[in-house]
Amino acid sequence: MAEILFYHLQNQPLERVLPVLLGKCLERGWKVVVQAETEERVRALDEALWTFADESFLPHGTEADGAPETQPILLTTDDINPAGAEVRVLVDSAPSGDLAAYARALVLFDGNNDDAVAFERERWKTLKAAGHQVTYWQQDDSGRWQKKA
Repeated sequence: MAEILFYHLQNQPLERVLPVLLGKCLERGWKVVVQAETEERVRALDEALWTFADESFLPHGTEADGAPETQPILLTTDDINPAGAEVRVLVDSAPSGDLAAYARALVLFDGNNDDAVAFERERWKTLKAAGHQVTYWQQDDSGRWQKKA
């Protein structure tokens, strides 16, 4: 069973939080698949990862770039894992699919969106009932992550 971490975004947008979390995954030698609901969101995340900081670089690509099996970070709308990634990141209420093949899954959601919060509460219940180890993280006023459950 995968370890699943829910990240309740309140003080920073996804485009600021995601690069930091992806960087930590790469530091640990993990490959990552990031799944969004739409191609427009994939393109926006692709752009955000290229421009989030002048002094750093996150090697990544999309299915449209070709050779998805070579990408350390793959951005997609599909439930695929061509590079054998250890981590799956779900954004924008992307479907969970089968998470058993992953060591870890990160679920990032907008805490200012009531529909997203309600959706992720249901996902939490479903994944916990399926036997996954789930934790809930929320940012404090200084932007640090606090484990809440």
